[in-house]
Amino acid sequence: MKPVDEAVAAPSLGVHSEVGTLRTVMVHRPGLAHERLSPSNRHELLFDDVVWVRRAQHEHDALVDIIRGRDVEVLRFEDLLAETLEDPVARDWILSRRLRPEEVTAVFSDELVAWMGAMPADELAARLTGGVTVRELPAGVGAVVGRTLRQAEFVIAPLPNQLYTRDASSWIYGGVCISSMYWPARRKETLNVEAVYRFHPRFRDAGVPIWFGGADHDWGGATLEGGDIMPMGEGVVLVGQGRRSNALAVSLLARNLFAAGAARLVLAAVLPRDRAAGHLDTVLTFCDRDLVTVFEPVVSAIKTVRYTPDGDGGVAAQLSERPFLDEVRDELGLTDLHVVPTGGDEFEAERNQSDDGNSVIALAPGVVLAYERNEATNTMLKQAGIEVHSIIAQELGRGRGGGHCLTCPLSRDS
Repeated sequence: MKPVDEAVAAPSLGVHSEVGTLRTVMVHRPGLAHERLSPSNRHELLFDDVVWVRRAQHEHDALVDIIRGRDVEVLRFEDLLAETLEDPVARDWILSRRLRPEEVTAVFSDELVAWMGAMPADELAARLTGGVTVRELPAGVGAVVGRTLRQAEFVIAPLPNQLYTRDASSWIYGGVCISSMYWPARRKETLNVEAVYRFHPRFRDAGVPIWFGGADHDWGGATLEGGDIMPMGEGVVLVGQGRRSNALAVSLLARNLFAAGAARLVLAAVLPRDRAAGHLDTVLTFCDRDLVTVFEPVVSAIKTVRYTPDGDGGVAAQLSERPFLDEVRDELGLTDLHVVPTGGDEFEAERNQSDDGNSVIALAPGVVLAYERNEATNTMLKQAGIEVHSIIAQELGRGRGGGHCLTCPLSRDS
C-alpha cells in the first residue's frame, strides 16, 4: 500500500452520464464477510443463498479484468479502506461511530475500541467489513461476553453487501451522495465509504460537494440508495422512488442539486414496493445514449414525478401523466429512445430479470458488461448493436445484484 500522505495523481472525480466512457470505478472483492454467510444468517444479512467464496472471487476478478481491459482504472474498496485507516484521525473517526455503546453495549465498548484501534490497517479494514465474533475477541473481553453469547455470535456484524458498491454511494456530476440505507443490515456500509471519502488522499482534498448523506446528520425517515440514482447529462438525474429510496430523500437530493446549479430536473420513477423492483437499476439500465434495457412489466407501470426548482430556493413536484420513458427521451433531447426488453418468453424474461439481466454496466457508449447466464437478453442487446462482454456469475449473483450494482463509477465522461 502507498503511504497515506503520498499524493496520488487521479482523473477528475465526477460522473456525468450513465454511458459515457468510464474512467475510474470502485469495486469490492468478496472476502471475509461472505465466508461468514450461513443458511441460518443469510436472510438477516440479505443474501438469497450462501456463497462459494473462492469461486465468487474468481468471477469478480474476471469482471475486473474486463473493465481494466478497456483502460479503466479500477480501485478496490478494501485497499482504499485499509489505506484510509493508516491515518490515526480516520481510524478514530470511524471507530468512535462504529463501536458506540449503543451499537456494541456499554459493557466492553471502550475495550473494543482499544483493541481494534491497535490493529494493523489491513486487518482493521477486513474486520470493519467482515465482522468480529465472540471467539475472536481478546481474552479479557471475550471472557465476559462469552458467558452470555455463543462463540460464533457477531459482536460486529459482517457486511456482505458492501460487495455492491453502487448502493452505498453514488456520484452525480461533480459531487457525491452518501446513501442512507433502508435495511438496518446495510447501514454501516456507508460509514466505511464515508471514511474513505473524508480521509483518503484520493478524495480528501478534492473539494467534492456532498449532495446528500453523512453519518453525523439525522436523516429522519429519509432513505436513499445508489442503485436508484442515474445522472443522465443535460442537467437531468433519474432516481428510483420506492421502498429503498423514498420521496423524503429524493426531495432533499433535488433541493441540494438545484441550489448548487448541478441539475435542472430530477425525474423520479415511482417503483412498486416489491422484490422485482428493489432499485431502478434492477429493471432499467442504459446501454447507449439512446438505448435502454428494461423489464417491461415494471417499467411500463412506472409513474413519474418531476422535481424542479420552485424559483424561490425550494423544490416543486408534479406528477406526470406521460410514460416514464417518454419523459426521459424528451428531456435528453432524443428523437427516439430504443428499448430492449428482457429477453425470452414471459417465464424466461422473469428469470433473466431476477438474474440481473437488466442490471448491466456501460463501459463506453454501446459497450456493456453483463452476466453470461442471461442469454436471451444478451442476444437481444447484441442484435440491437450493443457490444456485450459477459462473465460467469453463478456465485456473485447470490445477493441479487448485477454488473451495475457491483460497480461504483467515480469518473465518467459525459
